[in-house]
Amino acid sequence: MSQFGAPPVIPVQFQQYNSYVEDPKWQRKFWIVWASVVGAAVLVSVPHVAKALRSGRLLRGFFGVTEDLSGTRYAPVGTADKEPQPGRRRLSAFYETVASASFWSLPGLELNIGQILVLAGYVVLLLICIIMNAPLIDNPNRAGFMALAQFPVVFLFATKNSVLSLLLGPGNGYEKLNYIHRWSGRGMFLGALIHGSLWIRNHLAYGLPILGQQKETSGVAAFGVLCGIVLTSLRPVRRYFYQSFFILHVLGFVAFFITICYHTIYATPWIFPPLAFYGFDILLRMFRYRIKDATLVPVDNNMTLIHVHDCDDGWQAGQHVRLRVFFSGRFFESHPLTILNAPSSTSCTPSRTLVLAARATGDWTRALNQYAQAEQARRRDEKEENPGVLVHVMLDGPYGGCSIDLGEYESALLVAGGSGATFTLGLLDDIVARCIKLGRPRGEKTRRIEFVWCIRSFGCIEWFAPVLADIASAVEGTSLDLHISIFVTCLCQPEAVPSIPNSDVNILRPSVITLLHDLVTPPSAPAPDDASKESFRQNLKWVGLGGGVAVCAAGPESLTREAQNAVARMGMVRGMELGGIGLHTELFAL
Repeated sequence: MSQFGAPPVIPVQFQQYNSYVEDPKWQRKFWIVWASVVGAAVLVSVPHVAKALRSGRLLRGFFGVTEDLSGTRYAPVGTADKEPQPGRRRLSAFYETVASASFWSLPGLELNIGQILVLAGYVVLLLICIIMNAPLIDNPNRAGFMALAQFPVVFLFATKNSVLSLLLGPGNGYEKLNYIHRWSGRGMFLGALIHGSLWIRNHLAYGLPILGQQKETSGVAAFGVLCGIVLTSLRPVRRYFYQSFFILHVLGFVAFFITICYHTIYATPWIFPPLAFYGFDILLRMFRYRIKDATLVPVDNNMTLIHVHDCDDGWQAGQHVRLRVFFSGRFFESHPLTILNAPSSTSCTPSRTLVLAARATGDWTRALNQYAQAEQARRRDEKEENPGVLVHVMLDGPYGGCSIDLGEYESALLVAGGSGATFTLGLLDDIVARCIKLGRPRGEKTRRIEFVWCIRSFGCIEWFAPVLADIASAVEGTSLDLHISIFVTCLCQPEAVPSIPNSDVNILRPSVITLLHDLVTPPSAPAPDDASKESFRQNLKWVGLGGGVAVCAAGPESLTREAQNAVARMGMVRGMELGGIGLHTELFAL
């Protein structure tokens, strides 16, 4: 054979496309770009992570809620009020001013501009990897390969205990990253749809059977399971049938893993990263589960307070836990509830309890409220003196938390709607105790706090009135300026307003941009002359000019969207002047 020379080389235009050689290259290109983006996000977060590590916020709660058997963290601290040390935040102000443009949000999307840009980049990258130099009509394998490449993305941004959340620092839990999980799942569905529909089209064109062979049958089965997962993940199903959605979601992905492995041997390598992510999640959950005694206190027909006993530390203000209550055979249901109080070591009213609040809005919370009221009525009839209803609960967590430290800002605006006050109350309890009782241990600069709560009726004030009264009483006569504004949108029961120090109750719906503008604008006064310029500048500094402003909002989508847009507008106009505006929002929705 050698006497005839080398075999001829087939021209490129006549070579047959080998998808099993070319398509995996595009999978690798996709992951190189994605890994680079994630790595860049981690590098940008290094200062935030380092700061959280120094303050002890980074790893707090990593191994769950703890009980202090020695009682050292339970001992109440004495008053150690110190004057804050004012200072300008030039570097942070520049970063926050630039970042404020990404906070803009449009109605109905639940996404801000920054998140939309991330998703747009992801979709463009995925489409390029599917379409570029691929003969999809004749050989649609590329779309199938790219669908497989979404497995690690889907699970990396889905698990509650994610390595990425730890690397990005506090405030970047699964609830903040879950939007990428949803859209990467839709990207997987898009790739599978293109792959499956074009293969069916080719089979019909060439008269080949769609079902019968093992590869085709398992492929159709896998695509059918994926369609079921996508349909049951739509927002109405998640919100109104969450337990059914969760069960179908877990079982659906198990079935999808099995059928896709039967469909193609190229799926196997992409199964292992999701299993590793999920295994890490389950392992950490084993360390975070706690079974505790608790007391149910039904405040009224719409609110139930849950006092979990023997909990001293292991969480930070603003975090939440997933709670199971063993009552009426409903112990299989787990629901997320925000922790109402700060740990005993940083609380205005230290106790050995973790307080949760469950508003009666769904089937489970209504049943819990009715059970607590019925048991409490029975105990009164039997003349038992113990208040509340004793139950056993299981805690999973804590998770989430606030992405900004209020102590780094001179002024803070905390806005909540309805039961969203559980989030802002925990932050308020923590920052007041750190500034007043602990003597600003980490150099907290906070000087003024405006606490705003929007509710539907006067009777709702009673839900958290004792907590607000205790915090307001702790602030009286100190260097910290706290004002509480309660806005009631319904004209009913005005006599039900409890007495809370330094608070106002208004009958209207507030505007977040107006609240923020009032917080950072000094009282109206004539132009200062030379003799009064210094006092005027001190007044400006008091309201936060140069020392930074923190805005935290929790509640329904309309409220958090309004807060995002208000910070974006104020940050772009006066961000550097104010010393930067930090923002964290908690959306109470699925």
